[in-house]
Amino acid sequence: MTGQSPTDLGRVHIVGIGGAGMSGIARIMVAQGIDVSGSDAKDSRRLQALEVIGVKTHVGHDAGLIVGIDTLVYSTAISADNPERMAAAQQGIRVLTRSDALAFVMRGSRTVAVSGAHGKTTTTSMLTVALQHCGADPSFAIGSELNETGSNAHLGSGDIFVVEADESDGTFLKLGPTAAIVTNVEADHLNYWGDFEAIEQAFVEFAMQVSTRSGFIVVCIDDAGGARLTAQAQAMGVDVRTYGESADAEYRLTGAKLVGRGWHFNIEFCGQVVGQIQLQVPGRHNALNATAAYVMAVGLGFDPPLVQAGLGEFSGTRRRFDFKGEVGGVRVFDDYAHHPTEIAATLAAARDVVGAGRLIVAFQAHHFYRTAMYLTEFGAALGLADEVVVLEVFAPGETPIPGVSGLAMAAQVPLDPTHVVFEPSWSAVAGQLADRAQPGDVILTLGAGDIGLIALEILDILRERG
Repeated sequence: MTGQSPTDLGRVHIVGIGGAGMSGIARIMVAQGIDVSGSDAKDSRRLQALEVIGVKTHVGHDAGLIVGIDTLVYSTAISADNPERMAAAQQGIRVLTRSDALAFVMRGSRTVAVSGAHGKTTTTSMLTVALQHCGADPSFAIGSELNETGSNAHLGSGDIFVVEADESDGTFLKLGPTAAIVTNVEADHLNYWGDFEAIEQAFVEFAMQVSTRSGFIVVCIDDAGGARLTAQAQAMGVDVRTYGESADAEYRLTGAKLVGRGWHFNIEFCGQVVGQIQLQVPGRHNALNATAAYVMAVGLGFDPPLVQAGLGEFSGTRRRFDFKGEVGGVRVFDDYAHHPTEIAATLAAARDVVGAGRLIVAFQAHHFYRTAMYLTEFGAALGLADEVVVLEVFAPGETPIPGVSGLAMAAQVPLDPTHVVFEPSWSAVAGQLADRAQPGDVILTLGAGDIGLIALEILDILRERG
């Protein structure tokens, strides 16, 4: 599609337009002058926001919605028997996957891709805010909304396009970046990749794509998978710039200390301090994410002091330790964490915030295969809390795996049984959490599904109880 103008897609209809990635693509297409419509299974604030900018949205799926369109875009979450996909195939309408559509809207840009099993949304967001502070106006497509702008996508006036590169469905291999970040390489999304070796090889291919464009890749060497990727990529001649707290890191995070809710730390290069970062957001893992963003921004040629200041202004993204409110001294947060590594990092960040209070957590696992693979690890990670409520696994359309359930996960949490409960009823979860809370405590909802909606219910219950 290189060299084509935006109007070459004609009228575009996006199936599943309410998703984080799809809604971002819709925003950029509209800014490029494309006529966009879309459908989703349920209404949401993303659909409402898209209506404001001229996107005609529809709740529910219907073959009649594609009448008069020229291109249909869908993601891997949309099944082959979706009526709009089936009608498009029958009528010979051009069909694009999400990755193809994303590559189309980015054509001609200097693409900076951020990938990894965890941390890519926050790192992409941090890099975007830092570049904006430096006076650049990058385009961006992120898996969540920036607190600073309330948007997850933007068509900028500059030549840089910062994109969250999703490895879950192989999307990141279709983006052709000129520079990239890899936060970590872990076994996940095996429903797509099959095994960990396939994931590792995909990241090597990702690094080689950057090299063919004479670019560089920034990799966290603290991560075992990142260290292996570094060794393989460097052996193939890729320009790899490593970061981390390890003595082997080229850019080393040192002197980290908690100040208020955020971490303050230095970045050293060849034993010399080259950067000093003061973050607003909690979590030692976010210090690593900010280090990655710093190394990338400076590598792109931006002024280090401005990059530092920009990272200091970053205030977070939706569903990443997202503060929902406080009632009666009980603070309620929501987070997207859905992998044991992410949960452990998020609960460590919560400990920075809770002080002398207790940490009360509700978690809903996503996918049976992930739950089966990490059942023990999920239990251990949740054991970092003081009180735990486990919901049933969220896995729409999947075939259950015998012995894999929320009940089985709750049994793996290494806390006294009086502090762990399996709650199969969605409507009862908010009450369970509120019943356990006392002034000074933090309640945290975790998961990739709709569990964040419970946070608002908790606040309502706490208000009613006065």
